[in-house]
Amino acid sequence: MLPGWLGAFEVVAILIGFAALALLVLGLRRRWLSRKGGTFECSLRLRAATGGGGWALGVARYSGEQLEWYRFFSYRFAPRKAFPRRDVRVLASRPPDPAEAVALYSGQQVVEIEDRAEVPARRWQLAMSGDSLTGLLSWLEAAPPGLPQSRLYG
Repeated sequence: MLPGWLGAFEVVAILIGFAALALLVLGLRRRWLSRKGGTFECSLRLRAATGGGGWALGVARYSGEQLEWYRFFSYRFAPRKAFPRRDVRVLASRPPDPAEAVALYSGQQVVEIEDRAEVPARRWQLAMSGDSLTGLLSWLEAAPPGLPQSRLYG
């Protein structure tokens, strides 16, 4: 072994240590997100793609008057996308097509929403379980006084 150089064993041990640290941070982030409650598995289509592409696995959380979406495999503690309750309208829901089902969690439904906070209004696709969809619709419908109430399905 050459002096001044780390042996192969030390290099492998350091790489394993970094990988373990990376997984630990991901686990702590997930726990931090879940700790405040109101979280559920939710995929978001980040880009329009033909077929079943463009989906990112993630977690959504109700936080005050907005729905926050976090990418599942990310070290970022801030949401990747936030949907203000007053500006979201549900347009449709449907089962995923076979190409989409491969990219999504099992049993999810695709929900198309319109975010009127963006100018011009932008359509997004979310994928979530049926129970989570029921929760989303209830959350949108139960808006406090002063917010528009007609946000469900058109």
